[in-house]
Amino acid sequence: MDKPGLRERKKQRTREALTDAAYALFCAHGFEATTVDQIAEAVEVSPRTFFRYFTSKEDVALSLADEQITAMLERFAAQPADMPVLTAMRRAAVEVVRAYEGETDAGQARYRRMQDLISASPALTAACVERGAARLDEVARLIGVRMGADPAADPRPYLVASVALCAMPAAVNAWRATGRDEPDSELIGQAFDLLSAGLDHPAA
Repeated sequence: MDKPGLRERKKQRTREALTDAAYALFCAHGFEATTVDQIAEAVEVSPRTFFRYFTSKEDVALSLADEQITAMLERFAAQPADMPVLTAMRRAAVEVVRAYEGETDAGQARYRRMQDLISASPALTAACVERGAARLDEVARLIGVRMGADPAADPRPYLVASVALCAMPAAVNAWRATGRDEPDSELIGQAFDLLSAGLDHPAA
């Protein structure tokens, strides 16, 4: 792959600086109390410059989550064509999250801040679910291609897509609330394993 040019590298540095400043302010003052003006001022750019990179403070808060979903879908599409759907989805999700967990100290700190921020803000938790649901058609289409099923006629691709985008994060967050401290990649893998085993558990 060609290395990005100087202009692209500068834009990426500005985007990362805005993200880091936003997370620092969110952690210090709370998401609701932080303004776009404060984020821009922390990076010594204008609010107009901020809006070249993000549409809102919610957008900057969830930008890393959006990037993760995009990366997961790319990895999912790249899995061997004969691999079952949940197996391919599990492998893609675990690979992407492990990549974030293995980043530089700055990258890991950014990832942890995003996780803490979403957990602490009900508004961001809801927004994260909504943004995932907004990509439901895209995910169902990719799943349908792998299954050889038309999502318009077969409900299974949408069912799997809904589980991957909504139920999986909810399961990991619920485990986190009980005090489990395994890496997210481990929890995601365990959740997919439980799904693959089936959900029709016997009654007590």
